[in-house]
Amino acid sequence: MEFADLIGAFSKGLLLVVATILPIVNPPAMAPTFLAMTEGAAPATRTLLARRIGINVMMSLVGAMVIGSYVLTVFGISLPIVRVAGGLIVAANAWRLLTVNPSSTDGRAELAETFTAEHVRATAYYPMTFPITFGPGSIAASITIGAALRDSHAMTSLVRFSGGVVGAALVGLVVYLVYRFARRMLRPLGETGTTVFLRLSAFILLCVGVQIIWDGVSGLVQTLH
Repeated sequence: MEFADLIGAFSKGLLLVVATILPIVNPPAMAPTFLAMTEGAAPATRTLLARRIGINVMMSLVGAMVIGSYVLTVFGISLPIVRVAGGLIVAANAWRLLTVNPSSTDGRAELAETFTAEHVRATAYYPMTFPITFGPGSIAASITIGAALRDSHAMTSLVRFSGGVVGAALVGLVVYLVYRFARRMLRPLGETGTTVFLRLSAFILLCVGVQIIWDGVSGLVQTLH
């Protein structure tokens, strides 16, 4: 392959991942959910959790691109099933956020004590990374991207996937930065405005979960015909 071909293949992988996955993940839309689920956490704890989520998103994206389709084949799992299961988890977490009572000052102090380093490690992947940030839709898109990056020439596939890995790193970096500075982004709304915005975001997340379930059920119904 010529150098220009290598650059083209690398750029295709990078741009395909960023342009496809970033709008689906949509970190700014999920930032209020991140704040709601980490209420009471110290800024340093939120920063640590945001960094872990960013890394997890990158690793999950790369894993889904490279081996996602093979894993589903081995276990005999279809993408509609993944959507239904993931949608149920998203809807359940959204309902919990929508119905939880606002914390008092004492309650926030108690919550702050629960956000230890061990708690961060335990929740960084589930549910904060999957399915809240990187959900079934992202997994399905990543598997599709992995299939699109494969080529009959091994070198072309390798260069494309290298670009895809860099794109995944950029997506993870955006997630980290948005989550880390989420509180600063919502500060102009004030405490009351932030509470209202978090409730609306929880409702939207619930709708997203229901939509994911519906897409999965629709896919399952189509297989019956």
